[in-house]
Amino acid sequence: MPLPAQPGLPPVRIDLYSDTHTRPTAAMRTAMLAAEVGDEQYGDDPTVNALCDRMAALLGKEAAVFLPSGTMCNQIAVLTHTRPGDEVLCHETAHLVTSEGGGASALSGVNLLGLRGAEGQFDADAVTEALRPRTRNAPPQSLLSVEQTTNIAGGAVWPVAALDAVAATAHGAGLATHMDGARLFNAVVASNQPVGAHVRGYDTVWVDFTKGLGAPLGAVLAGTSTFIGAAWRWKQRLGGAMRQAGMCAAACLYALDHNIARLAEDHANAARLAAGLARVPGLAVQPPATNLVFFEITDGRFPIEELALRARRAGLLVSLLGRNRARACTHLDITAADVDDAVSILTDAMKAG
Repeated sequence: MPLPAQPGLPPVRIDLYSDTHTRPTAAMRTAMLAAEVGDEQYGDDPTVNALCDRMAALLGKEAAVFLPSGTMCNQIAVLTHTRPGDEVLCHETAHLVTSEGGGASALSGVNLLGLRGAEGQFDADAVTEALRPRTRNAPPQSLLSVEQTTNIAGGAVWPVAALDAVAATAHGAGLATHMDGARLFNAVVASNQPVGAHVRGYDTVWVDFTKGLGAPLGAVLAGTSTFIGAAWRWKQRLGGAMRQAGMCAAACLYALDHNIARLAEDHANAARLAAGLARVPGLAVQPPATNLVFFEITDGRFPIEELALRARRAGLLVSLLGRNRARACTHLDITAADVDDAVSILTDAMKAG
């Protein structure tokens, strides 16, 4: 959640609001300029085709489609997997529930059943308990969705064994499985487990390139050839044809080659930030698993919005996540020196009268 507009604020020097605020590097822009392009809608853009082929192979799926955003990936996945009146199982804090404008209800006409569990995760028992009898009175349950990493829960990483267990339970009950992989490569780097291990139990999965991977636009949704064919129809209905999209796909290909391993730097900077903030009296910090650092004021000296505003006046931007909770997100535009400056700014802001 952004701060209310405040006139006269200085420029942002340290942007920890989100990894969606990354900017393409000079080398990425050069790759974009050199991209071979065609009409993406008709399958004539060779760079888009190369990206989709590469992502399908990487994720162990038959086919993939390039889409403008991760939210569009989620919505098209739900539209393709379900029928109006169906029910989708997901965590109660999932992006599908909290951050997509009610799209699943508005577009698909489905009910989202939020499951509980620590760190944005639920277990196979929770799935079993949520299953409804297949009667004429109950909404048909057709899809289970997980989020890797978990955003609002603090960037936590689902263990591969847990992912396998909930997918097996869902499949056993006749549900399809979907993974919101917005920060999937953060999970891959943090867990040191290959991407295929994370996604093997999921019928569909998408990856966002506009977060830690630093591209200006784009996400890729993967699944069976039949599924992607149906997803293309929804893409068309939603106005998603992108024409000469190879320039954007080139940025994503560049990110695959250059920006995955370096996510470890973001994780190290997040740990550095959390350690620094943990030393600030009055702040409680959630230890980060990846690149998201959540913190709150414990002594009630002033609202978290006031702390964020004081930080913003000093050139530091963070985001607000509900009651008394703030988030700082490290990414490829943030250095260790920036992290140290951010700690100093927030330390001073907490001392101010």
